[in-house]
Amino acid sequence: MSRGAPAAKRRPLAMHDLSPFLNPGSVAVVGGSDRLHSLGAAVLDNLIQGGFAGPIIAVNPHEVRRSGISWVARIEDLRAPPALAVVVTPPHTVPKVISALGAVGTTSVVILTAGLSEEDGLRQAMLAAASRHRVRIMGPNCLGLMAPHAKLNATFARTEALPGGLALISQSGALMTAVLDWAQMRSVGFSGLVSIGDMVDIDLGDLIDLFAADPKTKAILLYIEGVTDAAKFMSAAAAAARHKPVIAIKAGRSPAAAPATFSHTGALAGNYDVYRAAFERAGIVLVENLTELFDAAEIVCTSTAPRGARLGIVTNGGGAGILAVDALMQTDGVLASLDEDLLGRLNDILPAPWSGANPVDIRGDAGPDRYREATREVVRATCTDAVLIMNCPTGQQDAAAIAEAVAREVMDARATHIDKPVLACWLGEVNCLAASGIMARAGIAIYATPDDAIRGFGYLLASRQAREALSDRDATTRVVTRDVIAARRIVEDARADGRTELSQMEASDLLAAYSIPVAAWRFATATEDVEVACTWLKAPYVLKIVSRELVHKSEVGGVVTGLVDGVAACAAARAMEAQIRRERPSARLEGFLIQEQAHRPIAREMIVGIADDPTFGPVIVAGTGGTAVEIIADKALALPPIDHAQALALIGKTRMSRLLAAYRGKPAANIEAVANVLDALSAMAEDIPDILELDINPLLVDPDGVLALDARIRICAATAKSSRLVIYPAPIEWASTLVTQTGTSIYVRPVRADDTQLLAAFFERVSADDLRFRFLNGALHVNHEVISAMTNVDYRRTTTFLAFEEGQAEVIATAMLAADQEGLRAEVALATRSDAKGKGISWTLLEYVLRYAKARGIEIVEAIENAGHHEAIDMEREMGFAVSSDPADPTIRIVTRTFDPVIGD
Repeated sequence: MSRGAPAAKRRPLAMHDLSPFLNPGSVAVVGGSDRLHSLGAAVLDNLIQGGFAGPIIAVNPHEVRRSGISWVARIEDLRAPPALAVVVTPPHTVPKVISALGAVGTTSVVILTAGLSEEDGLRQAMLAAASRHRVRIMGPNCLGLMAPHAKLNATFARTEALPGGLALISQSGALMTAVLDWAQMRSVGFSGLVSIGDMVDIDLGDLIDLFAADPKTKAILLYIEGVTDAAKFMSAAAAAARHKPVIAIKAGRSPAAAPATFSHTGALAGNYDVYRAAFERAGIVLVENLTELFDAAEIVCTSTAPRGARLGIVTNGGGAGILAVDALMQTDGVLASLDEDLLGRLNDILPAPWSGANPVDIRGDAGPDRYREATREVVRATCTDAVLIMNCPTGQQDAAAIAEAVAREVMDARATHIDKPVLACWLGEVNCLAASGIMARAGIAIYATPDDAIRGFGYLLASRQAREALSDRDATTRVVTRDVIAARRIVEDARADGRTELSQMEASDLLAAYSIPVAAWRFATATEDVEVACTWLKAPYVLKIVSRELVHKSEVGGVVTGLVDGVAACAAARAMEAQIRRERPSARLEGFLIQEQAHRPIAREMIVGIADDPTFGPVIVAGTGGTAVEIIADKALALPPIDHAQALALIGKTRMSRLLAAYRGKPAANIEAVANVLDALSAMAEDIPDILELDINPLLVDPDGVLALDARIRICAATAKSSRLVIYPAPIEWASTLVTQTGTSIYVRPVRADDTQLLAAFFERVSADDLRFRFLNGALHVNHEVISAMTNVDYRRTTTFLAFEEGQAEVIATAMLAADQEGLRAEVALATRSDAKGKGISWTLLEYVLRYAKARGIEIVEAIENAGHHEAIDMEREMGFAVSSDPADPTIRIVTRTFDPVIGD
């Protein structure tokens, strides 16, 4: 029934159509003018000079006389609604302009005008007008957009863009003009460039989706100052990065003026670091500066992703080759080992003595013929995944002639479907300039230094790794044993007491509710009660002051360790109280916490916790713990939810991970136990959105496991009504046991990332006809890539349900529901194992998926069926689906079920 993975869709699901922004049939410039140096004149100039083929209409009360355009005085005078409108009128006129455009039927608008703010009410009025007429707005306060393939230049920029495969989405108009200047020098072309402005409507997520679906776009570049709808952004970026490189530069790295934070984890998780973690999770390759952005752009628009990391190097200078190898060692690339077959062919064509290894040093006197022959052999060899051709300038040979020979050989290889990445490095600016035009025409990225060239190769590898992390990562699910009701009660009791900070005792109980080991404790309200409290615990003891005003207790003498008995603990309590009352007389002392002191002499100290980010919500933090945590600043961040494999990977990113391994006679610590704690924190972030900050510091880690010695938790003042996660967790609440019409009991649950083997085994037992009906092709085997796309899903858009016969471990049926970007329309696809048919399983599973879709607010569910799949079509018709023929393909039937969002199904 229909297609396997969202990526395999035959046609995109319907959404608010943004395609007129890239390929409009006509353009109106509201405020277009022939007045010299006016904004309206600049936009008209660019539209006309860019060669836009459709009608261009200037809308202005004053007559506009320009060759190549028509003019009307009012929007109401337009003979037909323009596909795209560009607005350059004064701010106070914009709401009425939007209303008038919507009234005539124009729904795609770019607003270049600045000065529409919430303070003066103009922004709200503009959005209200847009909402009434379903108008989509790009801007305001932006440079505009270019779609070079459509010869559309709806900006006031001074530089044109060539058509090509790069898309640029920029929150800075100035940055967009800088990219245009760079691209013109390098002959780099674009599928689209958008200055997004204030993002009052169309935002980063919308545009990433637009270019992800655009067949002319090979890679997406982002200049980001801030993200608005983080959940939509993450979904869009992850969907795009599965199929094409997404590369971003994030402005605002400085932590200056960061507000004070309650916890150590809050101090560790800087805003830029959170963006870095979010980008990594979404498959975005992050670069640090404009130079890196340009380098990355050049390589991704000329090269396909390498199949592996093995780089072959051809050079006429041994020293240059060594520099390239040194740079390669700083990336995830590896120097290719030349196999015997390639070595033999190189021996035949190269003069002795040559290097006999990689880098292939073809000697300083190498001319075009030697370069061509060496390039041919190394590019076509099976032992290389990518090739770097280097040229050091000499007085004997012409750099341009060598470039021509290399370019011809690479193009000949591509003609025979050898499409591995080839990079060029012509050392020196003058040398590089002589070859740059030749290489650009051949689609070969060229660099002037070995470092730059290897960095370019690194971006290809990073893009490939990002895609694999999204679609084919290692995954392990571990179920966290937890008492959610008890944990929520702790939070609610603290809030009822007027507190947003949990006490040490409450924090310990909350951790214990999530199976995190904590030190045994007792509470004493007064110094004279301390000795009695100690009788419930094993010595030695740790004594801690309890006070809402004293968050970091050790800084005020509020922690004493090594107390050998109750008498010593009581004496320490009296001394601690006296000292704090002298030094912090305003602090309200609530009592004392007595804990059993852990004797773990080889334990390492970690910090783990949850930080709160204003854009991306809860963030899991792990690193080196102890009293100097901010000074050491060893941290790794991840957006929840994370599974066990991701928890282990997070630990591996810390410097602390090396100390957790065995060293100098000290046995390795129990890293699995640390990952279990991170699993629990992820579950906490999912279950209890009230938690704003949490840190466990220190978390003792040794071969025997972990122990949380101290914890701080801050909660929100009002009850959190919904999840704050920007990555949707698996809807485990939709795991259920169902009974079919024949009485068969089945267990249905959402797919997990580690279900690939289960699904592979399932499809091996699906008949050839059912595979054809499911995927609308003739494949007899479902490959790993398709299965991975069904298990590594973004639950915000896609959910695969697995059905098991009760008590059995094998999948007997699957249903995949893939929604559009807005979550209003979705496509469903089912498959049932041949030996499980006739039991009502398909009916029951589809009925359950429809209930899920309706609960999610999806309004339309459709399936794309082979016309010969009568069994499925009859069932769907009986369930209330309408059946229609696909006008583009008579062998296809489109079945549609519509839910009334108000009245109900």
